[in-house]
Amino acid sequence: MKTAFIFGGSGYIAYFLVNKLIEEEKFDKIILLDIRKPKYFKNLPSHIEYVFCDVRNQIDYLFDFELNLEESWLYNFAAIHREPGHEKKEYFDTNLNGAENINEYAEKIGIKNIFFTSSIAPYGKSKDECTEKSMIYAETPYGISKGLAEKIHQIWLSKSKDRRLVIVRPSVIYGPHDPGNIYRTIKALKKGVFMLPNGGNIVKAYGYVFGLIESMLFTMEQSDKLIIYNYAENPILNLKEMTHVIKKEFNFSKPTFNVPVNFLVIVAGILQVGFKLIGKKSDIHPVRVRKAAFPTNIKPNYLIEKGFVFNYGLEESLRHWKNIASEDFD
Repeated sequence: MKTAFIFGGSGYIAYFLVNKLIEEEKFDKIILLDIRKPKYFKNLPSHIEYVFCDVRNQIDYLFDFELNLEESWLYNFAAIHREPGHEKKEYFDTNLNGAENINEYAEKIGIKNIFFTSSIAPYGKSKDECTEKSMIYAETPYGISKGLAEKIHQIWLSKSKDRRLVIVRPSVIYGPHDPGNIYRTIKALKKGVFMLPNGGNIVKAYGYVFGLIESMLFTMEQSDKLIIYNYAENPILNLKEMTHVIKKEFNFSKPTFNVPVNFLVIVAGILQVGFKLIGKKSDIHPVRVRKAAFPTNIKPNYLIEKGFVFNYGLEESLRHWKNIASEDFD
């Protein structure tokens, strides 16, 4: 039986991958392994099963069907990623132990194919264009743990010539029902409270979730034993250009302000203290403000060279998003 084992299967990217796998009838069975029940699915189709699984511990899931070892895939989406939001050790506890335990499980069941979602975080700051051949200079516990997890999975690959490993390094992913950076930018531009750090002349690589999923299926169909590839839209716009496109697409007319990032960090720190004093939480955090001015100039060179078609530039993705989930913008 062709089976997809998806660790972190209740998460955002997994939801869109599963829908695409169902649409294209890629697998006979899909197993979602996660510490949380799937929240994006209202009802799971009959050939999809949810299994509680904490990848920090040994994985003991047993199945009673014959597994097609050649055409089945194991996906590692399980991760601690939100920054800030966790202690430093938590990134390593989950991202490294998870990779080790998933490798061990892959060995146990004899599966031949692993797909790992890493991150562009291992590159660190990247004012100059980064491709898959660029050196990694991770600066955060998240980035360091993801870079090490890549190496852990490559150890699994090295143990047999009939194995395949695909590693994607996604940029900031956005799309329907995701309250992340791009969505927050849209809402701030609508309210007229968006601040362009240092004038917005920085590149912040971004990727639409539907394009990311298309790239996953594309790389699965390639023959390379090891694929490490970046996912960002191509071409990408700098932050200032992005705000122009968003304002035009949504007919926003309120002003956008150019503010030095150091000033924004001070303001964010004051607001954090103020919210704590009144017992409330705020998304405005100095770390997030610094990240807004943190350049991530990522080029998806592998996909470009292989002829992958990028269907979702920023403008096209916003239109697609509005068409399928207009309620996000009410």
